Amino acid sequence: MLIETEATPNPATVKFIPGRVVMGMGTRDFATPEEAEASPLADALFGLGDVTGVFFGGDFISVTIAPGAQWSDVKPDILSILLEHFSANMPLFRPGSAGEIFVPQEEEFADDPEDEEIVAQIRELIDTRVRPAVANDGGDIIYRGFDKGTVYLRMQGACSGCPSSTATLKNGIEQLLKHYVPEVTEVRAV
Repeated sequence: MLIETEATPNPATVKFIPGRVVMGMGTRDFATPEEAEASPLADALFGLGDVTGVFFGGDFISVTIAPGAQWSDVKPDILSILLEHFSANMPLFRPGSAGEIFVPQEEEFADDPEDEEIVAQIRELIDTRVRPAVANDGGDIIYRGFDKGTVYLRMQGACSGCPSSTATLKNGIEQLLKHYVPEVTEVRAV
Protein backbone atom coordinates (compact mmCIF):
# COMPACT_ATOMS: atom_id res chain seq x y z
CA MET A 1 0.00 0.00 0.00
CA LEU A 2 1.27 3.45 -0.92
CA ILE A 3 0.28 6.54 1.03
CA GLU A 4 0.97 9.80 -0.78
CA THR A 5 1.69 13.03 1.06
CA GLU A 6 1.03 16.59 0.00
CA ALA A 7 2.09 19.85 1.57
CA THR A 8 -0.71 22.25 2.46
CA PRO A 9 -0.69 26.05 2.72
CA ASN A 10 -0.38 25.53 6.48
CA PRO A 11 3.27 24.53 7.15
CA ALA A 12 2.22 22.71 10.33
CA THR A 13 -0.19 20.44 8.39
CA VAL A 14 0.44 17.67 5.85
CA LYS A 15 -2.22 15.88 3.83
CA PHE A 16 -1.92 12.07 3.70
CA ILE A 17 -3.72 10.29 0.85
CA PRO A 18 -4.11 6.52 1.36
CA GLY A 19 -5.63 5.85 -2.07
CA ARG A 20 -8.97 4.76 -0.63
CA VAL A 21 -12.05 6.29 0.95
CA VAL A 22 -11.44 7.63 4.44
CA MET A 23 -14.89 9.11 5.23
CA GLY A 24 -17.81 7.85 3.19
CA MET A 25 -19.75 11.03 3.87
CA GLY A 26 -18.96 14.16 5.83
CA THR A 27 -15.74 15.05 7.59
CA ARG A 28 -14.41 14.81 11.11
CA ASP A 29 -12.05 17.18 12.87
CA PHE A 30 -10.17 16.20 16.03
CA ALA A 31 -8.63 19.15 17.85
CA THR A 32 -7.80 17.42 21.14
CA PRO A 33 -6.70 13.98 22.34
CA GLU A 34 -10.04 13.67 24.16
CA GLU A 35 -11.99 14.13 20.91
CA ALA A 36 -9.67 11.61 19.23
CA GLU A 37 -10.75 8.84 21.62
CA ALA A 38 -13.72 8.22 19.29
CA SER A 39 -11.32 6.95 16.60
CA PRO A 40 -8.55 4.37 17.01
CA LEU A 41 -6.68 6.03 14.13
CA ALA A 42 -6.92 9.60 15.46
CA ASP A 43 -6.11 8.34 18.96
CA ALA A 44 -2.95 6.61 17.73
CA LEU A 45 -1.84 9.73 15.85
CA PHE A 46 -2.35 11.96 18.90
CA GLY A 47 -0.44 9.34 20.90
CA LEU A 48 2.72 10.34 19.06
CA GLY A 49 2.87 13.46 21.23
CA ASP A 50 3.71 16.02 18.55
CA VAL A 51 0.31 15.80 16.84
CA THR A 52 -2.11 18.63 17.69
CA GLY A 53 -4.82 18.03 15.09
CA VAL A 54 -6.25 15.27 12.90
CA PHE A 55 -8.82 15.79 10.16
CA PHE A 56 -10.58 13.07 8.17
CA GLY A 57 -11.75 14.10 4.69
CA GLY A 58 -13.37 12.08 1.95
CA ASP A 59 -10.15 10.50 0.70
CA PHE A 60 -7.44 12.00 2.90
CA ILE A 61 -6.24 12.59 6.45
CA SER A 62 -4.65 15.91 7.41
CA VAL A 63 -2.32 15.90 10.38
CA THR A 64 -1.14 19.03 12.21
CA ILE A 65 1.96 19.03 14.39
CA ALA A 66 2.93 21.25 17.30
CA PRO A 67 5.10 24.34 16.93
CA GLY A 68 8.74 23.30 17.14
CA ALA A 69 8.08 19.75 15.93
CA GLN A 70 9.80 18.72 12.70
CA TRP A 71 8.05 16.85 9.90
CA SER A 72 11.24 14.88 9.22
CA ASP A 73 10.95 13.42 12.74
CA VAL A 74 7.17 12.83 12.82
CA LYS A 75 6.22 11.84 9.26
CA PRO A 76 7.70 8.28 9.34
CA ASP A 77 5.72 7.47 12.51
CA ILE A 78 2.52 8.90 11.03
CA LEU A 79 2.98 6.89 7.84
CA SER A 80 3.59 3.73 9.88
CA ILE A 81 0.35 4.25 11.85
CA LEU A 82 -1.64 4.95 8.69
CA LEU A 83 -0.20 1.93 6.86
CA GLU A 84 -0.97 -0.38 9.76
CA HIS A 85 -4.51 0.99 10.12
CA PHE A 86 -5.49 0.79 6.46
CA SER A 87 -3.66 -2.48 5.70
CA ALA A 88 -5.54 -4.18 8.54
CA ASN A 89 -8.87 -2.64 7.44
CA MET A 90 -9.42 -1.37 10.96
CA PRO A 91 -12.57 0.65 11.70
CA LEU A 92 -12.26 4.42 11.59
CA PHE A 93 -14.45 4.86 14.69
CA ARG A 94 -14.92 2.90 17.90
CA PRO A 95 -18.32 1.21 18.28
CA GLY A 96 -20.73 3.46 20.14
CA SER A 97 -18.66 6.61 19.53
CA ALA A 98 -20.16 9.79 18.13
CA GLY A 99 -19.15 8.48 14.71
CA GLU A 100 -18.66 10.18 11.43
CA ILE A 101 -20.01 13.72 11.49
CA PHE A 102 -19.26 15.69 14.62
CA VAL A 103 -20.05 19.33 15.31
CA PRO A 104 -18.49 20.58 18.53
CA GLN A 105 -20.59 22.60 20.91
CA GLU A 106 -20.15 26.19 19.85
CA GLU A 107 -22.21 29.26 19.28
CA GLU A 108 -25.29 28.49 17.19
CA PHE A 109 -26.55 30.97 14.66
CA ALA A 110 -30.25 30.80 13.97
CA ASP A 111 -30.83 31.86 10.37
CA ASP A 112 -33.75 34.24 9.93
CA PRO A 113 -36.50 32.46 7.95
CA GLU A 114 -36.77 35.61 5.81
CA ASP A 115 -33.17 34.96 4.67
CA GLU A 116 -33.95 31.41 3.49
CA GLU A 117 -33.25 32.18 -0.19
CA ILE A 118 -30.01 34.03 0.61
CA VAL A 119 -28.83 31.21 2.89
CA ALA A 120 -29.58 28.65 0.16
CA GLN A 121 -27.41 30.63 -2.30
CA ILE A 122 -24.59 30.94 0.24
CA ARG A 123 -24.68 27.21 1.08
CA GLU A 124 -24.71 26.27 -2.63
CA LEU A 125 -21.65 28.43 -3.35
CA ILE A 126 -19.79 27.08 -0.33
CA ASP A 127 -20.59 23.46 -1.23
CA THR A 128 -19.82 23.74 -4.95
CA ARG A 129 -17.02 26.31 -5.15
CA VAL A 130 -15.34 26.68 -1.76
CA ARG A 131 -15.32 23.26 -0.09
CA PRO A 132 -13.78 21.35 -3.04
CA ALA A 133 -10.94 23.88 -3.30
CA VAL A 134 -10.33 23.82 0.45
CA ALA A 135 -10.39 19.99 0.49
CA ASN A 136 -7.56 20.05 -2.07
CA ASP A 137 -5.54 21.88 0.58
CA GLY A 138 -6.40 19.34 3.30
CA GLY A 139 -9.23 21.12 5.09
CA ASP A 140 -12.88 21.97 5.11
CA ILE A 141 -15.11 24.97 5.71
CA ILE A 142 -18.49 24.53 7.35
CA TYR A 143 -21.34 27.01 7.09
CA ARG A 144 -22.41 28.13 10.59
CA GLY A 145 -24.84 30.98 9.94
CA PHE A 146 -25.87 34.24 8.28
CA ASP A 147 -26.84 37.32 10.27
CA LYS A 148 -27.33 40.90 9.05
CA GLY A 149 -25.01 40.47 6.05
CA THR A 150 -22.32 38.50 7.87
CA VAL A 151 -21.60 34.87 6.95
CA TYR A 152 -20.08 32.76 9.73
CA LEU A 153 -17.86 29.82 8.76
CA ARG A 154 -15.92 27.23 10.73
CA MET A 155 -12.51 26.26 9.40
CA GLN A 156 -11.26 22.69 9.88
CA GLY A 157 -8.21 20.60 9.14
CA ALA A 158 -5.33 22.39 7.42
CA CYS A 159 -7.41 25.59 7.31
CA SER A 160 -7.61 25.85 11.08
CA GLY A 161 -4.66 27.91 12.22
CA CYS A 162 -3.24 28.31 8.71
CA PRO A 163 -1.29 31.55 8.29
CA SER A 164 -3.11 32.26 5.01
CA SER A 165 -6.61 31.47 6.34
CA THR A 166 -7.48 35.13 6.91
CA ALA A 167 -6.49 35.97 3.34
CA THR A 168 -8.50 32.99 2.07
CA LEU A 169 -11.56 34.19 3.99
CA LYS A 170 -11.30 37.85 3.05
CA ASN A 171 -9.79 37.79 -0.45
CA GLY A 172 -11.27 34.53 -1.66
CA ILE A 173 -14.46 33.42 0.01
CA GLU A 174 -15.76 36.85 1.00
CA GLN A 175 -15.22 38.26 -2.49
CA LEU A 176 -16.88 35.23 -4.12
CA LEU A 177 -19.93 35.43 -1.86
CA LYS A 178 -20.25 39.21 -2.24
CA HIS A 179 -20.09 38.86 -6.03
CA TYR A 180 -22.88 36.29 -6.26
CA VAL A 181 -24.92 37.25 -3.18
CA PRO A 182 -25.06 41.07 -2.84
CA GLU A 183 -26.63 40.77 0.61
CA VAL A 184 -23.32 39.43 1.97
CA THR A 185 -21.21 42.21 3.48
CA GLU A 186 -18.63 40.21 5.47
CA VAL A 187 -17.33 36.70 6.18
CA ARG A 188 -16.06 35.72 9.65
CA ALA A 189 -14.48 32.58 11.06
CA VAL A 190 -15.96 31.14 14.26
